[in-house]
Amino acid sequence: MIAEKDTILKLKLPTDPRWVAMADDNLEEILVDHAYCEQKAASSCISLIVQFSNRPELVDVLSPIVAEEWEHFQRVVEQIRKRGFTLGRTRTDEYVVKLAKHERKGGPIERQLMDKLLINAMIEARSCERFKILWKNLADEELKAFYYNLMASEAGHYVTFIKLAKEYMPEDVVKSRWQEFLEIEANIIQNLEVRPGRMH
Repeated sequence: MIAEKDTILKLKLPTDPRWVAMADDNLEEILVDHAYCEQKAASSCISLIVQFSNRPELVDVLSPIVAEEWEHFQRVVEQIRKRGFTLGRTRTDEYVVKLAKHERKGGPIERQLMDKLLINAMIEARSCERFKILWKNLADEELKAFYYNLMASEAGHYVTFIKLAKEYMPEDVVKSRWQEFLEIEANIIQNLEVRPGRMH
């Protein structure tokens, strides 16, 4: 099932092998960055619920994701402390910032909502790909199992955001815009400095 979900990510550009090679040497930084990624994912869903509270299905679908992302945050913090690391401060996620610049402002509210949902889907898709890399390449057996389990969850969230977008915009419009975001994201990844201590 996990493998099946992984095939539908269809990211245009894989993670740079240099990131993979340096993962074990930057474990504390990766875990800290990951913790804040989970916190931001929960916050993003909360923002969508607040902004679009008049859409019951969106509220019903995203509320459990908020709880799940926050649970993931707690689980990552547990892994950090177990290894004698410190949570530290959050850092600006350049990848997310660059992706968010392509969200269209103004126009029909449904189109704005679609862009927000697809950006969230893209972040989940890339996170899923990174989790798969960590699962396959880390030396720490406990963390390998940890990221294997999270990989399935992120893939599920990716699918959920895409499906939710189709509730508010025609499927062909969502598919077309998703293809645009795939190209945008590939360009961002290609031009972003390889940062081994960052999740994105």
